[in-house]
Amino acid sequence: MTLRLIRQETRGDLPLLVCLTVVVIVLTALCAWAPAVVGRQEDRALRQRVAAAQAQAPLISLSTTPEVFDTEPPAVDMATLLGAGSTLTEQLSGTGARRLTATGGGYDYNPASLVAPPPPGPANTATKLALSYLPSARVHLRYVSGRAPADRTPLGTAPQIGLSQATARALGVTTGSRLTLEFAKTPAVGNAPPQADLLVSGVYRTTSAADGFWAGRESLDQPTRYPAEHSAGTVLAVSGLVGLDAADLLAGAGVVGPRVTWQLRADLSGAALDQARALAGPLSHYGADLSAALCQGTDWISGDISCHVRGQATGSLLVTDFLTPLLAEFTAQDHQARALAMFAVDALAAVALATVAVAVRLLLRRRWPHLRLQRARGASTARLVLLRCAVAWPVVLIGALVGWAAGRALAPGGTSGSPQPVPAALAAAVVMVTVPLMTWLAVREPRRPGRPRRSRRRAVAGRRVVLELTVLLATAAGVVALRSQGPDGILGAVPVLVALAVVLFLLRISPLALRVVLRRTRRGRGAVGFIGAARAAHDAPATGLALFVLVLTLGTAVFGGLVQRTIGDGLAAGADWTTGADASATVAGTANGATTGTAAPGTGAGKGIRTVVQHLHTLDLVGQVDGALITQVAVITVDPRQLAAVAPKSPLAAALLSGLATPAGTRIDASVPLPSFLSPDLRARERTGGFTSGVSILGRHPVDLVLTPVGTLTGADLHDPLLGPVTARIPAGTPLLITTAGAEHLMPEQSSGSTVMLLKGGAPDGTAPASPAALRSAAARTLGPLARIRVRSETLSALRADGLTRGLETTYAVTSILAALSGLLTLALELTLTAHERGRTASFLRTLGLGGKEAGTLHFLQLLPLAVASAVGGTLLGLLEPRLMAPTLDLRQFTGGPAQPALHTDYSLTLALVVAVTALILVAAAAETVLARRRRLGAVLRLT
Repeated sequence: MTLRLIRQETRGDLPLLVCLTVVVIVLTALCAWAPAVVGRQEDRALRQRVAAAQAQAPLISLSTTPEVFDTEPPAVDMATLLGAGSTLTEQLSGTGARRLTATGGGYDYNPASLVAPPPPGPANTATKLALSYLPSARVHLRYVSGRAPADRTPLGTAPQIGLSQATARALGVTTGSRLTLEFAKTPAVGNAPPQADLLVSGVYRTTSAADGFWAGRESLDQPTRYPAEHSAGTVLAVSGLVGLDAADLLAGAGVVGPRVTWQLRADLSGAALDQARALAGPLSHYGADLSAALCQGTDWISGDISCHVRGQATGSLLVTDFLTPLLAEFTAQDHQARALAMFAVDALAAVALATVAVAVRLLLRRRWPHLRLQRARGASTARLVLLRCAVAWPVVLIGALVGWAAGRALAPGGTSGSPQPVPAALAAAVVMVTVPLMTWLAVREPRRPGRPRRSRRRAVAGRRVVLELTVLLATAAGVVALRSQGPDGILGAVPVLVALAVVLFLLRISPLALRVVLRRTRRGRGAVGFIGAARAAHDAPATGLALFVLVLTLGTAVFGGLVQRTIGDGLAAGADWTTGADASATVAGTANGATTGTAAPGTGAGKGIRTVVQHLHTLDLVGQVDGALITQVAVITVDPRQLAAVAPKSPLAAALLSGLATPAGTRIDASVPLPSFLSPDLRARERTGGFTSGVSILGRHPVDLVLTPVGTLTGADLHDPLLGPVTARIPAGTPLLITTAGAEHLMPEQSSGSTVMLLKGGAPDGTAPASPAALRSAAARTLGPLARIRVRSETLSALRADGLTRGLETTYAVTSILAALSGLLTLALELTLTAHERGRTASFLRTLGLGGKEAGTLHFLQLLPLAVASAVGGTLLGLLEPRLMAPTLDLRQFTGGPAQPALHTDYSLTLALVVAVTALILVAAAAETVLARRRRLGAVLRLT
């Protein structure tokens, strides 16, 4: 075997070698480029989740209590203690310290009793005032009188405190007033509870915070009341803001130290996913590392472990980590996204492998006369195989290196994804192995049987049956495994097996269908139809590989369109569920005053804006029939007329309107049974009767409410978007009851409850929608600046911009395009491979007088069954795969809705793909016809 012979073989096979090289370049480039792009999308998705979570509250925080009685007199240096955040992050092992930044901190005292001025109102038996130092709140409020508490109190003056307008009004104080607080007595220190005076330095008004800053801090704006434990009165609970050195002054007065909190911000720039995983490990033992570095001995008062931070004695340090659970949840979502993407990747790999196989078949077909001549001259099978390898392998290796280098050059840097050399090497190895394997199958010597064997036709038929049964069993086992345990790296190839099973089914039924066509065309006029159908039936088994590629490509594209259409529709449903209407506003508590504003709900909080308010209470119910106690039932009060005005097409609104509506002007009191709708689990506990609930309203005598069921909520009702915002405030598994808003004045005020307002802008027919700014302004005017406002259009944009969703859509788009191009190449090679037989048939008929038009019709009829089978098989595969894998297609995490979104087929895309495949076959038939017409008589006679 000389180099000259190898060069001759290479020049003869150059076009097909270029085809193999292109396939290898694409596959290896994808192995280097795609992981980095996917990693960039994952990093983006994680940063989005971390940013959204840190806008609500710090993901990581440290807290402790300073031991003020460790010195004599008691003292604490709060400025130095709060400035120790960077010192504490240094104790984080590994590289995690560089990813955490101390963004500030604060401290909180346990509620103290207000001694002076006395509690206002005859119903208040006590007032509890909680003190907080929260520097981050300064940008979310505005002082309407006075000024903010001083961080450095002038010598000889009392600590300063700032109060909200509602709190100052409830306490009956103004700027300049003095408050006397009595704190809890510390065991083993003193005999009397310590007292301290505070000076009201200013009164503030909170401002709206789009980032949800006030969530969980509502007491800084609105006072609350709750029944006293050992008396008939109520306790007024309020909060106020103090300056930095208030803790220093209170410690000098003998007050136990506050709870100090440092807020740590996670900075996940660049390769966010890798950084978060590297941070999760050190965070798991961060508390132990802090204790080992800063703590020794015990506190002489509490007996707990004693630590020292910047020279200040403190209690044990508590680490609060919400980043690790967020990362675990994201990892599960990312695993599901990768599993869905694996279906498309495996399909692309199968199409590429089929392209390689067809290219090698065509290469051997072109070289078959030469190979047969070499065998006649005594060349062995091994020599012929090695010659083919010597020609193809260098080209494949060069293509693999070029593709890998190109992928590395195009891959984005600084992401959590890295190039995968093992899949790239495996792809190149598969291509290299395909060449000698198919060459050996083509040139091997036939076996010489030592005994009589059954006919070749029967042997081929038997092998075909065994192959079909093997594929069907493997497909069934794969589908069962996929439905039971979910997708993974191996089971992601199940759709390829399903496609192969569909192709085998089509190859079985296509001869039967063609026989029926033959019977009909045999009786018709002319021989073109009959000959075309006969040639199609004869060539059907030989087009199996092309049919497999077309079916798999078309099926993958249809499946990808279904996934993207389902996610797209699910995103809209998820945005509806999150906001309930065009917008929603939520505040904590169920005080009736929460719904008062410049415009009453339902009458238009703004021009053209309709609203409805839902109050969420938690009550204990007693069954009227069996007297069974049902605790912690979520009770929602809503005006059904206003709800129907906000969502006139909602089945839930229509049901509530027919069951809960009362005549206008009807006054509902405790003696009137309240019509109610029940959740199925609550109805199951009391199948026939109603419920009673004893409620106690501040300043009134306790009353017993009677709740009479008038209907049961269906599963569709519970998933109605109108219940989305309020359901988000209810723990999973909680029984639910909906009653009329006329009973709201009978319900107790609960700080643990919620008030949700839904806003619908524009005309009732959906025209002239309100802008997000108008919706936010209307919600803030009605529910106040502490309301958490969500706008549907903004929520939908955020869901669509999610990194995982965008990454999944990009994966299916890229793989579908590459699979289509590879399928086009495969089809062209397959048609080239079988063109000789079709050309011989057409040439023979032309010598018998067949015209050019009839020859074109003949070419079309020979390729028509392939087009029909591809369109039917691809559509069937694309529609069948999602139904077979329905339990594993969990798309809920991408949509944000309450339930798994229904599968929606993109019929326009399906129709376009079917038309494209049919047009491709027609173009091939037309091209063969044009080439046949250009042949001269001598070429025609040689083909015959």
